[in-house]
Amino acid sequence: MKTFPESELIINSDGSCFHLHLRPEQLADRVILVGDPARVNTVAAHFDSIECEVQSREFHTITGMYKGKRITCQSHGIGCDNIDIVMNELDTLANIDYTTRTERPEHRTLTCVRIGTCGGLQPYTPTGCFVASVKSIGFDGLLNYYAGRNDVCDLKMEEAFKHHMQWNPIKGAPYVAVANPELTEQIAQDDMVRGYTISCGGFYGPQGRELRAPIADPTQNAKAQSFEYDGMHVCNFEMESSALAGLAALLGHRATTCCMVIANRFAKEMNTEYKNTIDTLIRKVLDRI
Repeated sequence: MKTFPESELIINSDGSCFHLHLRPEQLADRVILVGDPARVNTVAAHFDSIECEVQSREFHTITGMYKGKRITCQSHGIGCDNIDIVMNELDTLANIDYTTRTERPEHRTLTCVRIGTCGGLQPYTPTGCFVASVKSIGFDGLLNYYAGRNDVCDLKMEEAFKHHMQWNPIKGAPYVAVANPELTEQIAQDDMVRGYTISCGGFYGPQGRELRAPIADPTQNAKAQSFEYDGMHVCNFEMESSALAGLAALLGHRATTCCMVIANRFAKEMNTEYKNTIDTLIRKVLDRI
């Protein structure tokens, strides 16, 4: 039986995990993930009752009941590096005995849905529409640090994408993580656009935004828009879905991402008042998770 030393599994003095400050009994099987810590309150406003609330840094958690379902809403901040922290620590809460520091004999599977915002890349992804990420292309490289990444990635699509993009290897190897198909269908149903998502390691240069610092490949977004594989296109940019889908699959959990488009990169449109309208997406996910 694998034992986890103090330096690898860091447990706080109150029995909570290092970054999230959650204790195992505070985690529900259904988890809604959001980037903005303030959005946790927006989600929890729909709960019928609240069981607990914890906040540490950008990690804000509320667990409660919604229409008979026990749900944890967890913020993760911005970027795939934060997803690395959140998914690993949620998994330890579910599958490691914090008293003995050993794996639990029976695996507990979490169902995780990320509700986010994104930039649309297609004419059919205008501001305000919802996009479900069937597969996510990780520009961040995070999953490449884990054994077994090839088992949970679409390797043929990776090669097709690199060829289409004329990929410069100096940027590291992109990976294609697959969201849980059944969960994606359950959440997306018939009112979300399905497609591929690019998860970037930054908001400006990695997403093709050029301010004062010139970007290395000014044609990146146009090439990404024209990429087609198995009848689907890249629909949007965001910064977390690849790590979520990949790590969840490696750890034996179900995960998918759905985002509201708040900017269309080719129409040059931006909705800065999106916080007033994302509640529609939140209610859909709460009902469907």
